[in-house]
Amino acid sequence: MIEMFKNGIEWVAKTFSKDNSKMLIWTGVAGWTLSSLAQISAVVFNPKISKEQKSFLIPQEFWDAAINIGCFFLVTQATKKTVSKLFRTGKFAPKSLRDHFEKNSDIYKNKIGKLDFDLDKIKKVDKDLPVDAYHKCKNVATTVATVAAGVLSSNIITPIIRNAMASRVQNRYIVKNHKNELSKPADKKVQVSNQQTFKAYYPSGNMKI
Repeated sequence: MIEMFKNGIEWVAKTFSKDNSKMLIWTGVAGWTLSSLAQISAVVFNPKISKEQKSFLIPQEFWDAAINIGCFFLVTQATKKTVSKLFRTGKFAPKSLRDHFEKNSDIYKNKIGKLDFDLDKIKKVDKDLPVDAYHKCKNVATTVATVAAGVLSSNIITPIIRNAMASRVQNRYIVKNHKNELSKPADKKVQVSNQQTFKAYYPSGNMKI
């Protein structure tokens, strides 16, 4: 058991040590997932909530979970990949790397910023490339960008989509509930009262004045 735990820690350290943004994304997804499961369970096992309410609340909670997790993952992952790509193409670079490009302008002059240019491949060939500075700067930038994307997704994008979706689900529920109420047979007392009212105003088929 201890050995498995140790191996797990080593795997996490090896996987995320050079890419903190990846760790933030997956821990964020795990957090949203656990939070959503807790929320759904609270509705499912709450005896104070009627079956009719649960039929509306449970699907809504599932939709909320899907939107929360999906938006967070897509926005943060897209942001991370964009920033990482800008660094790999040399568009964004620390000073030491820019100095290296300038010093070797005959090699890099027409390559910097091109989509097919990849510093992760070039570093294997150019042994003088300041790899440590490049990785450190890219790691910090992608981490900051991922945090910002996570805040944007959780506090702006997700609530807008979730509220729009919840409004649609609620409207469907109201329409469905209204139809069910109309299809139910009316109460006998109400029927008698309606008949008496009708006869009072229409004693022989004409309106009473």
